[in-house]
Amino acid sequence: MADAQQERSSRTGLGRALMSAGALSSDWAPAYAAVPRAAFLPDLMWPWDMRAGKSVPVSRNDDPEAWDAYADADCPIVTQWDDGDHGGTAPGAVATSSASMPSVVFRMLRDLDVRAGHRVLEIGTGTGWNTALLAHRVGPENVVTVEVDGAVASAARAALERFGAPVEVVHGDGFEGHPAGAPYDRVLATCGLRSLPYAWVAQCRPGGVIVAPWGTHYGNGDAVARLVVGDDGRSASGRFTGPVEFMKLRAQRLPAVVHRDYVPGSVADGDETATAVAEDAFVGGSFGALRFVLGLRVPRCLQVVAAKREGARPVWLYGLGDRSWACVQFRDGQAARVWQHGDRRLWDEAEAAFRWWAERGRPGHDRFGLTVGADGARAWLEHPGDAWRL
Repeated sequence: MADAQQERSSRTGLGRALMSAGALSSDWAPAYAAVPRAAFLPDLMWPWDMRAGKSVPVSRNDDPEAWDAYADADCPIVTQWDDGDHGGTAPGAVATSSASMPSVVFRMLRDLDVRAGHRVLEIGTGTGWNTALLAHRVGPENVVTVEVDGAVASAARAALERFGAPVEVVHGDGFEGHPAGAPYDRVLATCGLRSLPYAWVAQCRPGGVIVAPWGTHYGNGDAVARLVVGDDGRSASGRFTGPVEFMKLRAQRLPAVVHRDYVPGSVADGDETATAVAEDAFVGGSFGALRFVLGLRVPRCLQVVAAKREGARPVWLYGLGDRSWACVQFRDGQAARVWQHGDRRLWDEAEAAFRWWAERGRPGHDRFGLTVGADGARAWLEHPGDAWRL
């Protein structure tokens, strides 16, 4: 009895914190109370330890109190490493499936605006917790979820059945959606995208809503796109609601960029210039708007920010369509030096994008939007009529 009371107290405390922070809306509170995340987590998991700044292994069998505490904490929890090619308790190389932070889950569900009777397509089943929350809201018969990993799909299907939410779990590539169950009123993705599939628009009713983490290969960060399908059903458009970071849709992962393939010699092989752009203004934080905006304005480019050593920090830009590259070397107390090489002048593009953003008042994520049609995607600032092709 004491353990059950402690568990209820822990979940209640998290629920209050989520509501106080504005993440958990009152209409989603019943689903939060009825569907515990712990019911969908494996016995061995790797929550993100905020103090240590890393994923740590936690076993329900070895340390049930710690397992329960992390299950009811507002932290992301890795549930699979390296596409399943991982053994042992130590974290693997690449996290490939997880249970997202509850605050992120409920903010995205709020953006989705799910109502009774809606039919929902979810891309990325994961543990099945998010799926079960949706099923509680609209009924399991109205939810279809697609998971690319067979083992993850099987585990989620079993967990949903045990919980009494027999949702249709499809093992397949979510990039194609699930046309057999269309049309849908809502589409929700729980993986990061670099191209939002037009199939999702085509499978959604006019007036339907698509919520998905979206970004560019410029960086690993995403922003939640909330798109509404037009009355003619031919395109979907809407604003970004805020920054997030998700594991990427497997079909859209960026292959490893090998530095020596771009720079077999040294930066001296590039054309040298200088810039007045300051390090703190350009580098910023991983969840700041600038890196996201640079990705919108400098297409087919990857940025790599190196660690700062002895007052110096290099920032590299790699072209993803050719072997163009640029390096800006920031050094405390000195003007930054720049080297560029290749058909594209990537630093010139990045500096122009930075000044474009600064001249417009350094707008945040929520002032930008995305429009997706059969002919591709366009980004825009403030209004869809002022868009540019991505």
